Amino acid sequence: MSAQPRTARRWRPGLRRSVRLLREFRYEQPDPARFYTALAEDSVAQLSEYADLSGARFLDVGGGPGYFRDAFTRAGATYLALDSDVGELSGLGEIAEGTVVGSGMRLPFRDDAVDVCYSSNVLEHVPDPWRMAAEMVRVTRPGGTVAISYCAWWGPWGGHETSPWHYLGGHRARRRYARRLGVQPKNRYGESLFTITVGAGLRWARQQGELGTVDVVDVLPRYNPRWSWWLLRVPVVREVVTWNLVLVLRKR
Repeated sequence: MSAQPRTARRWRPGLRRSVRLLREFRYEQPDPARFYTALAEDSVAQLSEYADLSGARFLDVGGGPGYFRDAFTRAGATYLALDSDVGELSGLGEIAEGTVVGSGMRLPFRDDAVDVCYSSNVLEHVPDPWRMAAEMVRVTRPGGTVAISYCAWWGPWGGHETSPWHYLGGHRARRRYARRLGVQPKNRYGESLFTITVGAGLRWARQQGELGTVDVVDVLPRYNPRWSWWLLRVPVVREVVTWNLVLVLRKR
């Protein structure tokens, strides 16, 4: 698997971009509009390197309240979203047209239904992440693009709001958060947050390629500057320095 895309790159993953995005993480809960709008715009630029979004039937698995909808719609995609959390979906008001409530591990769509199937920061929140990934491949048409991005457990943000105490154990970090703040974290380890590694994602993508299900177009650390991508080839180190892994696949 190559850590380099196969097309000329207009999207510029430099150090300045990395610093800007990582700074936005501070606003995920106090100002979600700021954080998710910045992330959505960057996601459009990144995914446009691999797929033509103009006119594409686009499914966002775990789409949330609408920040990604706005960004991908502006890019010309026909946007569909799925989420299991009605509260998340209605975060900006009424649930938007083209939104489905359901499970990512059992997508309520026929085979080969969409041109692009995308998921941002969802796999770490489901108990069977690779079942969800396989479902995303299933609903994508042959020649279509599957792009999966998830937060790696051993990275600095693996425990989400309980970080960096997740390094001492997810349950311990959850208890510490509740003890200090008097409330449970939004992302509760063992219920809505699970351990998922970089190595597991690389193995799953490689296996799908060997089975002939997909071509692996690219693998990359989502927020890291391009000059550091070679670290994905270093076991153990990649688990810590990769905040978020992106898998880009093309269905055969």
